[in-house]
Amino acid sequence: MVVHKRPDPGRRGAGRGDALSVDPGGARGSRGGAFARRPFGVLIKGAHSLENMARIHTLVLDKTGTLTDGRPQIASIHSPLGYTEDEILRFAASVDQASKHPIAQAIVAAARRRNLPLALPSEVNEVAGEGIAGCVDDKEVTVGGNGFVERRVQATPFSIPETAAGSVVVAVAIANRLVGYILMADPVREEAAEMLDGLRHEGIRRILLATGDRAAVAERVADGLGLDGIRSSLTPDQKVLVVLTERKNGPVMMVGDGVNDAPALAAADVGVAMGARGAAASAEAADVVLLVDRIDRLRTGIEIARRSRRIAIESIVVRIGLSVFAMVAAALGFLRPVEGAILQEAIDVAVILNALRALRIKPR
Repeated sequence: MVVHKRPDPGRRGAGRGDALSVDPGGARGSRGGAFARRPFGVLIKGAHSLENMARIHTLVLDKTGTLTDGRPQIASIHSPLGYTEDEILRFAASVDQASKHPIAQAIVAAARRRNLPLALPSEVNEVAGEGIAGCVDDKEVTVGGNGFVERRVQATPFSIPETAAGSVVVAVAIANRLVGYILMADPVREEAAEMLDGLRHEGIRRILLATGDRAAVAERVADGLGLDGIRSSLTPDQKVLVVLTERKNGPVMMVGDGVNDAPALAAADVGVAMGARGAAASAEAADVVLLVDRIDRLRTGIEIARRSRRIAIESIVVRIGLSVFAMVAAALGFLRPVEGAILQEAIDVAVILNALRALRIKPR
């Protein structure tokens, strides 16, 4: 914590007319140093973000890449209309080449592992977080969430395959006709439950899941995690609305990793991006970036922020208290000007040394 003094040139000592300007920025700098000097894997973009991080009581989580591993793999491909698995995969992967979404990239990687000949898509139109459409081999191909695809094509009614926790169903339409589903398996992170329990101990009172996936998928992911609410089938704009609604009850932290999460990250009091494999847009919009692919580092950041803020408040109280005591003593004649000046500088040094305790914080 830095204590700025604007001295009155006409007076000296502890009783001088200093304008007290207490700036916790120095303590915040110490906190930034703590993150930089220890391998915590948490990058905080400025003192204001760290200050807000210490006051958070509501957490909103995205699903893919946050609660789940974020590296989906194809579990199965379903088509009751006579298309082979390779045909559906080739058309879907061809148009997904134009998308940076992790699921789209996983589909493209799977097609390449099968050595399928991918065509270059044209007339591509992507709706962030929902799906993508384009022309492949002179056929209109639409790939994305079931609702996104059904709104744009002639939907043939057939059952959606059962999914496990963390799994995602990708609908595929060819020539304006729904032809099948690609089932993507994205398991829940092993440390997710322990991390959420740890956040409760750090004072997080309300935890929500906000995802673009169907309600059934979201409920399977949330099973056993003790979440306070689930918001499913959300568009990026609706995620922003969830954040803004929760902000009415206090500061909100949003955690996500995709391009579709960027608006919600920017709308939150503290936006946290999974920076190890997440989209550059989300990292740019976020206030905090987790540099390693471990969601449990979120608790580390909150713990350090809360303890550092406590040290900053202690420093402010001590600085004001000792300064008032010294000024009263000087006014009553117990301190000469030189003694008062020395005491004032000693108080400043003591406050700075106390703020440096933030460098020694060792999170659990």
